Amino acid sequence: MSRPFEILGLQQIAVGAASKEPLRKLWVDMLGLAPSGHFVSEKENVDEDIVLLGSGPFQVEVDLMQPLDPSRSPRVDQPALNHVGLWVDNLLVAVEWLTAQGVRFAPGGIRKGASGHDIAFLHPKANEEFPIAGAGVLIELVQAPPEVIAAYRK
Repeated sequence: MSRPFEILGLQQIAVGAASKEPLRKLWVDMLGLAPSGHFVSEKENVDEDIVLLGSGPFQVEVDLMQPLDPSRSPRVDQPALNHVGLWVDNLLVAVEWLTAQGVRFAPGGIRKGASGHDIAFLHPKANEEFPIAGAGVLIELVQAPPEVIAAYRK
């Protein structure tokens, strides 16, 4: 089967806990990842610290997340590995082609993500209409900027 797009590499992982403190202790203090930013969204019920692994176009973002309100959804701390982000060379083409193949996407369509890149999420669960999904994992497709595409294609 010929795909009209390419998954280039890992863009991010997002991990959650009831509190970000133990996450920062592990990822920043113990493993040495560099703090980079902070993102808060009432709609997504998330308070997130962004830390970085590596450098340049192969840098991987690790999002350390806690829910703003643990009594409401979405619960970004359940499961603890919230989602995996993958660089894609052409997000629009990927979403159109995958949808036509029966892949289920989460509501919200293509939109700007916390890092400023266009994103779309594959739903973790299939349904009757869309029999292919993330097999229990929320997968974020992230539009790679030109420098990332060029680096992966060297």
